[in-house]
Amino acid sequence: MDAVGAPDTFVVGVDYGTLSGRAVVVRVRDGKELGSGVYDYPHAVVTDRLPEDVTGRGAGGRTVRLPGEWALQVPNDYREVLRKAVPAALAEAGIDPAAVVGIATDFTACTMVPATADGTPLNEVPGFENRPHAYVKLWRHHAAQPQADRINRLAAERGEDWLSRYGGLISSEWEFAKGLQLLEEDPEAYAAMDHWVEAADWIVWQLCGRYVRNACTAGYKGIYQDGRYPSRDFLAALNPAFKDFVNTKLEHTIGRLGESAGYLTAEAASWTGLPEGIAVAVGNVDAHVTAPAAKAVDPGQLVAIMGTSTCHVMNGAELREVPGMCGVVDGGIVDGLWGYEAGQSGVGDIFGWFTKYGVPPEYHRAAEAAGLGIHEYLTELASRQAIGEHGLIALDWHSGNRSVLVDHELSGIVVGQTLATRPEDTYRALLEATAFGTRTIVDAFRDAGVPVKEFIVAGGLLKNPLLMQIYADATGLQLSTIGSAQGPALGSAIHAAVAAGAYPDIREAAAAMGSEPGEVYTPIPENVAAYEELFQEYKTLHDYFGRGANDVMHRLKAIQRRAAGAVLPGTTAGPAVRATAGVSA
Repeated sequence: MDAVGAPDTFVVGVDYGTLSGRAVVVRVRDGKELGSGVYDYPHAVVTDRLPEDVTGRGAGGRTVRLPGEWALQVPNDYREVLRKAVPAALAEAGIDPAAVVGIATDFTACTMVPATADGTPLNEVPGFENRPHAYVKLWRHHAAQPQADRINRLAAERGEDWLSRYGGLISSEWEFAKGLQLLEEDPEAYAAMDHWVEAADWIVWQLCGRYVRNACTAGYKGIYQDGRYPSRDFLAALNPAFKDFVNTKLEHTIGRLGESAGYLTAEAASWTGLPEGIAVAVGNVDAHVTAPAAKAVDPGQLVAIMGTSTCHVMNGAELREVPGMCGVVDGGIVDGLWGYEAGQSGVGDIFGWFTKYGVPPEYHRAAEAAGLGIHEYLTELASRQAIGEHGLIALDWHSGNRSVLVDHELSGIVVGQTLATRPEDTYRALLEATAFGTRTIVDAFRDAGVPVKEFIVAGGLLKNPLLMQIYADATGLQLSTIGSAQGPALGSAIHAAVAAGAYPDIREAAAAMGSEPGEVYTPIPENVAAYEELFQEYKTLHDYFGRGANDVMHRLKAIQRRAAGAVLPGTTAGPAVRATAGVSA
């Protein structure tokens, strides 16, 4: 019961990440998290071949293989989160589902679903199950870099006023580059698609039966500024067949953050176990919903959501142009302030890649014998080193660079390796490289007149104390972690409470329901000085390889593409999508 004796009410927040979906049941009056459920996507991230349990294999029994830089997902995995994770969270909470008044979701962005007029994903339309372009393009799908390069060149040549809102560069991860790639590489799929939908909006459509485009992704990923998109004239100059992209595929009713998009349908109620007719909040992005969960709704509070990648979000009182940022949007996080976003395309992904491919079996055996995971074991070894002892410096570009260079043709590098270099040395250098990447972003904000006053971390990586201390020392900022283990899901729950009318706005809901800080890490002066010396070396490499002095990374990408093969049936341009007869999964 609440303070006046009325029965408690609850909301559900669902966070869609890169590999899984997480649901949390939250009490409306104080934000207490009562139960959670997690569902791992069965198909995870599709990077090498289309899943044959979905496609039934291509014509003639062929396996449809994908070239490099592709990252797809299967949309039905997202529905399964509603069927599995939400009921599990309700069961753990032990509440009467009838007391739930709202549900909200957040999603990785920019994750795009090609859909028909009724919301059916194109890969579920007969005849398209073997077409790679009919599937969801995950945020980290970077194969549209050539299209992004053309968008950027043309926008700069024409002096398009929206370009500066994105730090001067549009990313290959975003809606227009991916949409142009779809048109040029599979025009039949493009023609069959009625809506080019952010997954954040598609899942809301599944819940309430209404397609409402959220203001957050429209602004940050869809180049929607000051009430308009890029012009038909601009799009026609990119490709004449692209001129109607906005008005025929993209443009739709926009909902503000915290508003209700509609009400839970009978079908979605049967999936989730929730009452039919409860409020369904307008969709949102995983990073942006986390700011209210961390009670970071004022200017200068930088929130870094650290997982497979890192997204940095912050409110500002004034509009500034920050080179290399992902975007600045009026009301992009909370109404009345400018929401800034920056990010790093690879963080936890880099650490995971290294432990999978760069660590010898004896280390895995030693970790198991010590009762530790391989990350914990390497962290323990690395924590014994003095700063700089390993003699290495790395660039954290294994998944390209999102900010501040906005170039996914860049790649990772480690300098200083010798025959004495051990796995823990490289592991620590990679941890430090991601911290230096964040320092670069913090400096870009400050240099542009957007001061960073606080640094708050959410996401799975906050559990690594060495990493958190490295970030505090490398940035020189006191770092606090969010107290909730489910920051984005809690943030979605806060938006659900507003959509249900329990609070008048996000600020009041965040004050009542947001999480208190967890651990606090204070910069150690001697460590700050030591990392400053290493950061200057990082900065030298960053500018040398990233700003045109040596384009070897781009040249290697071009060589790689040529070696990958020629265009094959099912595509008309771009990198090959290979269909291999008689090859099993």
